[in-house]
Amino acid sequence: MKVSSIFKYIFIIFAVGIIAYAGYRIYNNQNKEEENNQDSSTVVEENIIRDLRMGITNYDTMNPLITQNKDIINIDTLIYEPLFNLTKDYQLEPCLAKECSKTGDKIYVVKTVSNAVWHDNTPLTAKDIAFTIDLLKKGNSVYSYNVAHIAETEVIDATTLKITLDSDIPFFEYNLIFPIMSSNYYYGEDFFTSSKMPIGTGRYKITNISSNNVTLAKFDKWKSTTGVTELKLDNIKINLYSSMGEVYNSFKIGNIDLINTSNPNFQEYIGTIGFNKTEYPGRQFDFLSFNCADELMQFKEVRQAISYAIDKSNIVSSVYNNQNSVADYPLDYGNFLYTENTASSGYNAEQAKKVLEDGGWTYINNRWKKNIGGRTKTLRLKISVDKTNESRVAVAELIEKQLEEIGIDVKLDKVSNEKYNKYVDDRNYQILLTGVYTSYSPDLTYYFSAGNISNYSGDSMSELMHNASITKENKQLKEIYQKIYSLYKEDVPFVGLYRSKNITISTQSMVGTVEPNNYSTFYGIEGWYRR
Repeated sequence: MKVSSIFKYIFIIFAVGIIAYAGYRIYNNQNKEEENNQDSSTVVEENIIRDLRMGITNYDTMNPLITQNKDIINIDTLIYEPLFNLTKDYQLEPCLAKECSKTGDKIYVVKTVSNAVWHDNTPLTAKDIAFTIDLLKKGNSVYSYNVAHIAETEVIDATTLKITLDSDIPFFEYNLIFPIMSSNYYYGEDFFTSSKMPIGTGRYKITNISSNNVTLAKFDKWKSTTGVTELKLDNIKINLYSSMGEVYNSFKIGNIDLINTSNPNFQEYIGTIGFNKTEYPGRQFDFLSFNCADELMQFKEVRQAISYAIDKSNIVSSVYNNQNSVADYPLDYGNFLYTENTASSGYNAEQAKKVLEDGGWTYINNRWKKNIGGRTKTLRLKISVDKTNESRVAVAELIEKQLEEIGIDVKLDKVSNEKYNKYVDDRNYQILLTGVYTSYSPDLTYYFSAGNISNYSGDSMSELMHNASITKENKQLKEIYQKIYSLYKEDVPFVGLYRSKNITISTQSMVGTVEPNNYSTFYGIEGWYRR
């Protein structure tokens, strides 16, 4: 054999050996890495604390149809389920209702899911929905308004309910967000005086109620309608306190993990570090309504000028110490049908004057004047306000000063609560400082339809409102609502001023995304845990 061939074979054997050794090292390293990963996973799993601690005040009852406590209404969304839920941007999302069909102007047929069970392991039926509606019509519940226009219910079969209304209600499905209660569980007893521990169909069930706390445990038979497959939290403990001061102190020393508040000065109680804060706009919306049928307020340029002359930020800081936030529109609390217009008509005193000049008004002797029907009219306005509402009176006084600064003569009409309500009911005022607790429904009838708060009318708006009432597809609805908003900004039948503000505070040891809104704090709770 030639020497070259020998070296050739030796080289091949050597190369194979190197490759085999390298393969062994790679395999060995991978095994060690997998073992390390397993060890790491075990450590992470061991560090997961599967309970959440909350704190509330003014506890009354965990029964969702009886409680008047805002925090309990929020917590109850974990225990009880409605026909429809609301998403983070307030879109309807089926829950216990598989479908809801409008079969006539005043008739809806609801089909329920077939796999929902109560915490006592009995099945949900259409009879439970009819039972709940009947309870709400009898009692004084925060949800009683939701069923006020339901004239009749008829159970068609175990999963089908027919609902008949007394009139055609825009976006009626938004009323079907009240928690459903079990008819069998309360059979033979008075629901409103029952001492039974309430049950629902939700992801958590009540396991204990004492004078100091309420305990919830994961309900293993809960069926998600949104694809949730696992809940990391096994238990939720709601500690009951006599004051928010006690709640803040317990949070500060680490005894609770999550609290909701509307107090922007909470840091005075818990300090400035060691927590996460999420702010979101509340439902109380205050605005300045213009009577568009009034001799002076009928002029669009007057309404526009007032809109430009009002410094909302100054009102929020001076009167409310930033406890409220500047608002523009009834739906600017996060509703999916509101898109902020970049062409803002915010505070601009010089623009307010220009709008009046362009509208034919002349500034003479520190007052605005215009020839109307052959007579010279001075721009003198009267703002009516409920004198029993001290904050609104302070707002009205500040608006008076702001309008005076651009030469508009203003008189405040501080009236009794009875007279204020009559102004609202009769729509008989010139300018009214008022407010509403905004509905979850995107219905804008109160502001823009016939008989609206501002006596505002117009063919274009009437057509848009009609189209909105008959449109079901969200994309088309958003297009219509953008046109409604643009027309509102042009015609200014009212000026949005401010709305309430809410805050959710969580400890830094809590893991998971906290994205609260007015309907629920618990979006994404399936990913929450402590460490």
